[in-house]
Amino acid sequence: MGSVQPDPSCAPLFASLRARTPARIGLGRTGDSLPLSEQLDLQQAHARARDAVHGQVDFAALAASLAPRPGIQVRSQAADRATFLRRPDLGRRLAEADLPRLNGVRGNYDLAIIVADGLSASAVNTYAAATAKAILTEAEGYQIAPIVLAQEARVALADEIGERLGAKATAMLIGERPGLTISDSLGIYVTAWPRPGRADSERNCISNINAHGLTPEAAGRLCGVILSMARQLGRTGTELKPPAF
Repeated sequence: MGSVQPDPSCAPLFASLRARTPARIGLGRTGDSLPLSEQLDLQQAHARARDAVHGQVDFAALAASLAPRPGIQVRSQAADRATFLRRPDLGRRLAEADLPRLNGVRGNYDLAIIVADGLSASAVNTYAAATAKAILTEAEGYQIAPIVLAQEARVALADEIGERLGAKATAMLIGERPGLTISDSLGIYVTAWPRPGRADSERNCISNINAHGLTPEAAGRLCGVILSMARQLGRTGTELKPPAF
């Protein structure tokens, strides 16, 4: 087996770039192949991404972390994880059995916070509680609905939840699709006047909440800015441009 050699024509450039990004660039070579260590690292990253998608959120631990604030657990119409992955449309609709539970706490709320598993259970287990608490700190003075914990959920499920709760805005914390660099990234989707049929262009997204990106506290502050602007403008989405943060 030959020794690992960098590409001599690009070595200085790759060394500079690798110092600035976790992306897989300038990996070197062993003969005509990638180094074994890089191949094994890629396989491990792929396994982490699969685990994130197929893992389970510990909703009981999450509810305990957010106590004593009341919470409601619901699920989408996707009966299991396999169905959720094959049928995104079912992940956007509430299970019929859970509708009375939301209707029973309907009110005149300024904000509903929804925590959903999405496509990365590990992101939710790691960052959701701290991020939700940061949003609650920024939303002091708001009338907050009971926190909703949503299983097998896609982003648009927040629209029906928010409408049934009577909320003027929703902030959905959801596990983002994992990649081969980061598999535990959390996102926040903020939607004003939620109702089924809202387009993605009518939301504002705060992404990359993870150990290499935004902290939960920074994400909470940015969410607070977006919520404040949404109250003034009466909408969210492409027309709402938060300042650089």
